[in-house]
Amino acid sequence: MSGTGPRTGGTPVAQRPRRRVLSDEVPTRPQFFASALDGAPRWATGALAAVQAALLSLLAIVLPAIAAFVATSADPTNEGVSWWRAVVVGASVWLLGHGMPTEVGGVAVTLVPLGIGLLAVFTCYASARRSGTATRTGFAAGVAAYVAFVVLVALLVGAGPLACLRAAAGAAVVAGGGLGLGLLRRPEAPSWRRLTRPAWTRVAAPVRVGAAAGLLAVAMLVLVSALLTALWVVAGRATIGDVVRGLGLDAVGGIVLAVAELAFVPNLVVWALAWLAGPGFGVGTGTQFAPDGVVAAPLPAVPMLGALPTPDAVGPATWGAPAVLVLVGVLAGWYVHRRTTGGPWWSSAASVGVLGGVVAVACAVVVTLASGAAGPGRLEHVGAQGWLVGLAAAAGVLVGAALAALPTDRAVRRRLTAGLRSASGRAGASDGPATGQDHARPGQGRDRSSSDTRQSSMS
Repeated sequence: MSGTGPRTGGTPVAQRPRRRVLSDEVPTRPQFFASALDGAPRWATGALAAVQAALLSLLAIVLPAIAAFVATSADPTNEGVSWWRAVVVGASVWLLGHGMPTEVGGVAVTLVPLGIGLLAVFTCYASARRSGTATRTGFAAGVAAYVAFVVLVALLVGAGPLACLRAAAGAAVVAGGGLGLGLLRRPEAPSWRRLTRPAWTRVAAPVRVGAAAGLLAVAMLVLVSALLTALWVVAGRATIGDVVRGLGLDAVGGIVLAVAELAFVPNLVVWALAWLAGPGFGVGTGTQFAPDGVVAAPLPAVPMLGALPTPDAVGPATWGAPAVLVLVGVLAGWYVHRRTTGGPWWSSAASVGVLGGVVAVACAVVVTLASGAAGPGRLEHVGAQGWLVGLAAAAGVLVGAALAALPTDRAVRRRLTAGLRSASGRAGASDGPATGQDHARPGQGRDRSSSDTRQSSMS
């Protein structure tokens, strides 16, 4: 038989369809979620995940400090300074990111580098998602272990009791947020909606809608502030370059400076939010950066400060910066309008009020965290007043939300129309009897005159 003829026999094995075998075994988790901590008690898994997260964020700050010490160890001015001093400085900066004040030259530094706090939240999130257990026991043990680790580091650097309490409070917030978000991303974890539904459904509908719209408005404000910060950096890139060249840093010094700059970039974003709201912010006593004017003064040789607005940038374009808050309020108010279905006529107004309250509290808290003392002298006042920025931001957002949500609500329009008709009806009713009395008086005068005439004719 020739090689080109038709092939006979059975179907080749490679071309046969594979049989599907059914098994009663439970499929295992993907290897991505496998962890070296699998099999440990739930509380131990949560605690070890939290300690792992704390170590990662701490090393990210301490290692650059040690590198800077090694690079400058040959300098005669650093004679007698041990490597432990570099570890203490790095750990103090890490604790400052958790809200614990530190002292530099006898002066308390309270300006929290929000970038370090965000880094700690991210490491908690990543560690919990990778190695945590989505149980209440694991979560509670993780938060407790993280707080204990932070307090231990605070004691090692020589912090006092009050400072340790502040570090514990900040650590609880960081661990609660980061570990909680990470555990919710585990495959065995329930969804956020399912977890919060029992408590969320007990809240009145206008409050739920207003709170969600307020969080949406805060997110939009942060996004706009980040875009404004990027615009400032682009506009001040020449000044930033001059400051960097003037410092004359080597490779190690440049890396350390970059890490320090990144730690305070979120603070600059929050200051941009204060600038948008209208009150503005200051970098030292006697300075003011606001849309309607800039009062500058000599600043430290920090490249990031070269991005701050200059007096030449103030003009008609900056005077209308607070109008951005109104635009954000319009978008949030439209969200309220879309989410408000049925209910009494005051539902939209209540939601708008809750929206303003959420914006005021969130902005005040964030601005307060991003402000404080950065050093001695004029640098004891850096940032903005949280309550003032919160009220200004809430006022602008409330105006826009009211313009978008209230006139578009049919129930509000019907209520307003009914109120106007009722008011006009009462006004007409009050004018009716007075008009009748006025018409009756001339008649009474004619009757009296006719009676007088009859009396005179009879006489």
